[in-house]
Amino acid sequence: MTDDRLPPEAGAEHSFRMGQAPRNRADALRKLVWILPWLIFLGSPVRDLTSGAHSTAATAAGWVALAAFTGTYLALVFRNMGRPFSGPAVGALVALLGTLAVVLCLTLGEPWIGLFVYVSVTCGATLPQRIAYWAVGANTVAMVLVGLHVGSDDWSLILVVLLLGFAMMGVKQLVRTTVELRKARATVAQLAANEERLRLARDLHDLLGHSLSLITLKSELAGRMLPDHPDKAARQVADIEQVSRQALVDVREAVTGYRRPRLGAELAGAQVALTAAAVTAELPADPDLAGVPEEAGSALAWALREAVTNVVRHSGATRCTIELLRRQTLDGPVLELSVEDNGSGGSGKGPGNGLTGLTERLEKAGGTLEAGRTKRGFRLVARVPVEPAAPVGSGA
Repeated sequence: MTDDRLPPEAGAEHSFRMGQAPRNRADALRKLVWILPWLIFLGSPVRDLTSGAHSTAATAAGWVALAAFTGTYLALVFRNMGRPFSGPAVGALVALLGTLAVVLCLTLGEPWIGLFVYVSVTCGATLPQRIAYWAVGANTVAMVLVGLHVGSDDWSLILVVLLLGFAMMGVKQLVRTTVELRKARATVAQLAANEERLRLARDLHDLLGHSLSLITLKSELAGRMLPDHPDKAARQVADIEQVSRQALVDVREAVTGYRRPRLGAELAGAQVALTAAAVTAELPADPDLAGVPEEAGSALAWALREAVTNVVRHSGATRCTIELLRRQTLDGPVLELSVEDNGSGGSGKGPGNGLTGLTERLEKAGGTLEAGRTKRGFRLVARVPVEPAAPVGSGA
């Protein structure tokens, strides 16, 4: 059986794909070769026809009937591997096989009793499960009655007919399970790809939204300063270059899946961004980040970046207060990030992509997000679980 992770050519020389139609002539030939060894039970009818025990007309009729029986059997089993016949067609062909087996045994004698083996295999391989149970049993009973009539003494075939019929039912169920597993694996791969696209979209929004907002602000400042203060404008342009380069690095890291912003670095970046936007900023003087898991710290860093970006771009605020506190809750110790401004809080038409992405990030880290208007402006609070630590005051 070929591993689906490999290209078709990788394993096609030695096996075929279970439960799938032949892809080409060579694949069809390999499947046919897998079927042909089971024609060993036709040896006895062939020897009977070549022994000269029957008249010329009976021998000719026997060859024609044997060819029809074999062709019908091969067509049913071969087609069942990929594109099976319709239900009524399968039922008619199985009935034809059973009729030929009975007629040939009754007319040509005991050597033809082995045909019932193929009828049993065909019933187990092609008929629906519930019908196959009864069909295999009925075929076995028919073989016993015909065998008694023609004087057969090889009753070991009863066990062969039963076992092969039920074994083919098991093989059919295995094929069905394999096909379902293949489809499920494809679905899981698609879901994983969708999740990765969502992660990448979220990362790019968070990264570029912050950086481009800062670039826009500094570009406006540089434009206003250029006529009267070219030296200050030059400093703003230098800052724009630095932010652009960092944004490029961040995007590359996000695309490769290695981007994990640091909370300390984001606090410093928030100070720069708020100052450039002429927003009075109050930040923790010496934040306590000991014992903060990397994933939790990264989630808070994203929350801080998104909150500061919203303050700069949408709020119209003149003051922003950022607090980082450790709190003891019923669920254990948490690190709480609070970003509050005196602005309008944006359009107010529901959470945007940024807040939605933050909620997902914090939930993955075991945290929570609260955001909404207050009497004085807008407030965002993000919490993540941390390891227990000795009480240490954290500034505001």
